[in-house]
Amino acid sequence: MSDTQPQQGPGEDAGPVRLEVDAGVAWVRLHRPEAMNSLDLGLKQALLATLQRVADDPGARCVVLTGDGRAFCVGQDLKEHVRSLADPDSRLSTTVTEHYNPIVLLLATMAKPVVAALNGVAAGAGLSFALACDVRVAARSAGLNTAFAGIALSCDSGASWALPRLVGPARAKELLLLPRTVPAEEALAMGLVTQVVDDDALEATVRELATTLAAGPTLAYGSIRRAVAFSAGVGLADALDNEAQLMALTGASSDHRAAVDAFLAKRPPEYTGR
Repeated sequence: MSDTQPQQGPGEDAGPVRLEVDAGVAWVRLHRPEAMNSLDLGLKQALLATLQRVADDPGARCVVLTGDGRAFCVGQDLKEHVRSLADPDSRLSTTVTEHYNPIVLLLATMAKPVVAALNGVAAGAGLSFALACDVRVAARSAGLNTAFAGIALSCDSGASWALPRLVGPARAKELLLLPRTVPAEEALAMGLVTQVVDDDALEATVRELATTLAAGPTLAYGSIRRAVAFSAGVGLADALDNEAQLMALTGASSDHRAAVDAFLAKRPPEYTGR
């Protein structure tokens, strides 16, 4: 178990984000169930701080992002947004640059695997957050909705980057231009989610997956994430050069030595994440 302690104990007022680190897995739970985990200022600030904390914690070797209640996250809190429209100094682009973009970059680039556990609807920026994760496990009752065009907005939080890479440009534009709630099974067929399970099996399924990832070669996992992200925007020669650098890094790691020794000894390896 990590030295990192949960931010809140059982039964305490959790605030807008709950964090628990157990057996190398950091569970980050959005906790505004009464508002379907919509993103007001308090939640955005708490989520950004929490993700930075787990990204920097070597004891957290896998991160799970999920929501409390019946929604994963429905995106921007529109009640807060309506109030901000009356303030001439407040612009939606401000929260995109100050909150959403840093959150997505942390989810997509931290040096450890990240799993989204979709316990309910994921919409707008909430969907974008899920798309920034490596693996998306959805409850059967969950749904995905881009939502942006439905309130006359462009897309944000990396939707224009992640969606075409998952479903292709044509389908991505369809989902963005004609937003609708895509049921979990259809999302699986599209490639938007990795796995669909019964609602009551979501927690156990994700816990087993995340525990397996947390026990794996964390440095190698982080390097694979970096390699895939880097290759999306460069040519083959640059991608090969980057792979060579990451291979040198992981080839000199304690985990690589442990894996080779275990292979020769015909036993399972034990990784430390270094």
